[in-house]
Amino acid sequence: QVQLVESGGGLVQTGGSLTLSCAASGRTFSSGGIGWFRQAPGKEREFVAAISWSVGRTDYADSVKGRFTISRDNAKNTVYLQLNSLKPEDTAVYYCANRVRGTWDYDSWGQGTQVTVSS
Repeated sequence: QVQLVESGGGLVQTGGSLTLSCAASGRTFSSGGIGWFRQAPGKEREFVAAISWSVGRTDYADSVKGRFTISRDNAKNTVYLQLNSLKPEDTAVYYCANRVRGTWDYDSWGQGTQVTVSS
């Protein structure tokens, strides 16, 4: 199994920036990529962005395109999510998840990191 640890959340004003990190360990050879998800109070968890380890293919939710950037450092088994031009509606707990190689399934999750954007 792949273990994931997120870091980098915090409190920021509208328009500000944050960088989240997701460090993977364990059976990383079985990982096809990492996805970022978020869950705001009273709302369902939603997809934010994803990246593949091999070719670095990226995908983004429409709500964050042009503002968030996902990247990876294969040597460090770490994925980053750069959050720019933050809005109050970006406030949520952000989770990274491991995508099983060769599938679209996410099988393990980090503990989450809180991002709060004040207006």
